[in-house]
Amino acid sequence: MAYGASASEKSVEAKPLPKITPLNRPFWDYALKSIYALQTCDACGDAHVPEAPVCPRCLNDRQTWKPASGKGTLQSWADFHRAYWDGFEADLPYRTCLVRLDEGPLVVSNLVGGQANLRIGARVHVVFDRIADGIALPKFSLDEPGC
Repeated sequence: MAYGASASEKSVEAKPLPKITPLNRPFWDYALKSIYALQTCDACGDAHVPEAPVCPRCLNDRQTWKPASGKGTLQSWADFHRAYWDGFEADLPYRTCLVRLDEGPLVVSNLVGGQANLRIGARVHVVFDRIADGIALPKFSLDEPGC
């Protein structure tokens, strides 16, 4: 399935592209370099998701995007066998996941690759899927050998 068809090409088969804004652009710029980045508060050090104009912990407005490890622990997952959104029919079934990053934030993504040893608490790492010009989408894969 194609990502982000233009208005004249728009069909039910086009997947939506992420909305890139001035606030989240650094995340997507890092992703193009295959680096997972987190917005981090300059005052209290909180790394948080989603991005925000102020730190959700201390309300400081001075924040910096910093490379993160891209590693975490699988907290949960869900398998989709039905396309609830246009453009995802060809991907069925696909797996979404909830990952606690080593830096602390909890993120939702896709789980890809071998999944024979799938379990809560499994270690995962980020991989990037270049879905369109200028956009690399972070997904996660299991660390276990044989997967």
